[in-house]
Amino acid sequence: MRLRYIELFHAVLTTGSLTGAAKLLNISQPAASKALQHAEDKLGFALFSRVRGRLQPTQQALQLRDRIEKIIQDVHDLQRLTSSMGQPGSCPLRVTCTPTLAQVLLPAATVLLRKAFPDAAAELSTQHSAVMCEALSLRETDIGLTLQDTGHQTLRQKVLCRGHVMVIAPPGWWPEKELSQPLPISALAGQPMVGITVRDALGNMLQSHLAQLEPAPRTAVSVQTYQLAHTLVAKGEGLALVDPFTARCGGAGSVQMRSLKPHLEVVLYAMYRPDNPLNPVQKRFLDLVRQLAQRMLTQDRNPA
Repeated sequence: MRLRYIELFHAVLTTGSLTGAAKLLNISQPAASKALQHAEDKLGFALFSRVRGRLQPTQQALQLRDRIEKIIQDVHDLQRLTSSMGQPGSCPLRVTCTPTLAQVLLPAATVLLRKAFPDAAAELSTQHSAVMCEALSLRETDIGLTLQDTGHQTLRQKVLCRGHVMVIAPPGWWPEKELSQPLPISALAGQPMVGITVRDALGNMLQSHLAQLEPAPRTAVSVQTYQLAHTLVAKGEGLALVDPFTARCGGAGSVQMRSLKPHLEVVLYAMYRPDNPLNPVQKRFLDLVRQLAQRMLTQDRNPA
């Protein structure tokens, strides 16, 4: 199908009539009718049938609809890309990150970036690390932010900052004077804890350390996301081991936090394709993420 036929097909699907499609495409109704007839002649089957004065898609058209809508979306994305490329200082920013980072880093960095580049278009999404690598490889996004060393061979991985695993507790669990002191992992023996069953490098590391405790922590509830563990801890469900960004995702006062002893390192990575050099907007964005993350981790080391 030619692109003009695809656009007409989508316009008729959207409006339900040739008259509406013609207005949407800024062409005459006879021209729209003629183009639809040509498209159906080329395809060898009807795309629409008239039902009570409206055009209803045929079974064949319904099978094409998802593909057609994706093509239209790709055309719109291309138009936005070429438009932004023609504006000085305006470059598209396509970023995906893990859910935790989307809460504590992505919004703040994006707001600061938009102040420096008001015309920059931004597309933000959340994905887990494995899906993120696939999206980067398929060029569906340009930058990924993750706490996992994915080891992906075809992607470049850049360290933005390093932090440590934190122990979080419900408000009032520890005396204020102890919050600046690391908590020995042995102090978790026999304590009520929210279990973390995340199947990633960090989750596996936490589980292996907890498995060595005697007696074992008392775990009544296990979860598959660090954010859910944070929410349960904030509601009094016991302690949890999380990354330093999750520890702060609920805002000041939602939980207490202490660093764990021995220190277990957590690394914030930026990933991107090596054949796609970062443009000025993307470089500035990563600088902002690094600054915000380092400031947050400094606060972890020096709690108020």
